[in-house]
Amino acid sequence: MVCHPGVDGEAVLHELDRAGIQVSTGSACSSGEPGPSHVLTAMGLPPEDAHASVRFSLGEDNTDDDVTTIGGAVPPVVERLRALAGPATRQSA
Repeated sequence: MVCHPGVDGEAVLHELDRAGIQVSTGSACSSGEPGPSHVLTAMGLPPEDAHASVRFSLGEDNTDDDVTTIGGAVPPVVERLRALAGPATRQSA
């Protein structure tokens, strides 16, 4: 799981999906359930940070190029979403 404070995890999910990258906003055992990940909140993450988190699942079929693609796609998505959210969100992130 990766937390992007100040950004809604669902928005990150949809933007990455448009780029062909599939992620989830919940734990693997509760995919499809609404609300913050119960695993993250049980670990002490505040609900707003749990809502700002996405899960990347990688396996043996993923390549170094896949990881490079993900690494290049995530920062501009998060920056764009933070810019849309406004200055107060950028200051808290």
